Amino acid sequence: MSKLRLTLACWNYDRTRALLEGRIPIDGIDLNYLNLPVEETFFRMLRHREFDAAEMSLSSYTLSLFRDNPPFVAIPVFPSRFFRHSCLYINANGGICEPKDLIGKRIGNPEYQMTAPVWIRGIMSDEYAVPVASATYLSGGEEEPGRPEKLALNLPPEIRTASIPPNKTLSQMIETGEIDALYTARAPSTFRGGSGPVRRLFQDYQSIERAYFEKTKIFPIMHTVVIRRDVYEKNPWAAQSLYKAFAAAKKEAWADLHEMAALKTMLPWLVQHVEDTEEIMGRDFWPYGLEPNEHVLSTFLRYSFEQGLSKRQLTPRELFAPESLESFKI
Repeated sequence: MSKLRLTLACWNYDRTRALLEGRIPIDGIDLNYLNLPVEETFFRMLRHREFDAAEMSLSSYTLSLFRDNPPFVAIPVFPSRFFRHSCLYINANGGICEPKDLIGKRIGNPEYQMTAPVWIRGIMSDEYAVPVASATYLSGGEEEPGRPEKLALNLPPEIRTASIPPNKTLSQMIETGEIDALYTARAPSTFRGGSGPVRRLFQDYQSIERAYFEKTKIFPIMHTVVIRRDVYEKNPWAAQSLYKAFAAAKKEAWADLHEMAALKTMLPWLVQHVEDTEEIMGRDFWPYGLEPNEHVLSTFLRYSFEQGLSKRQLTPRELFAPESLESFKI
């Protein structure tokens, strides 16, 4: 019997590499894994729906659910997670010494709806009393001019946004002081380790991020995995098959981190790093599934609503195919 041929666009992660290399069998599915960087995957899936399944920005996926005919459905797999305190960049000549100094400032973000800035704005509001509506947000290309929002936004009037000039980049503008700060997922090219005017707001970000986790138990989710809805509706069983395969691939990567006979990653103190991480975050520090991630997803969905992106505050369960949320028991 022939298998369902599916094309998946996803980057090359340790936790997905077994799928890329075809080592994990997928029930009923013959997978064509396209190894693409996240920006390309998101753009092509959101604009043209080119793939049967894809890694997807959590924010973009959340907004897609408010369309008249939502084009995607997700499974509770999270290929990208990232603490974002390291991703607040400032111009050192702009008078910003602590988070409250961001109030009233001009803050760049490649896209207002981008997941990383949504998390950063939410954390700044919750943890540092910097209200979302207290700054002006300028969007555009970080390294290349002309980046538009991938999704049309309809923000409330208290959220002030604007596009940067079409011939400029956020990386240039933070160096020259045309913007005061930058919330982003990638370090701007004008950041030179703090030797120039572009610097991190939180220099000791690792200790701050650890304290944030110990307080909130939140390891921010950046990306999920979506299936094109027409594919899912014809093959609802595929949601569980894909979920099982992603979970098996992650399990293999977890085992590799604990292999001490020969290090599989080029980090000389990998063993110590893994032990330190598990002491703080627990053995399953990168969980899939709904239940262990419900508080993280609930926080993100609240941020999306508070920042004028979501029309209403969704619940985590509304994000996912129901077939991927439970399994049989013996």
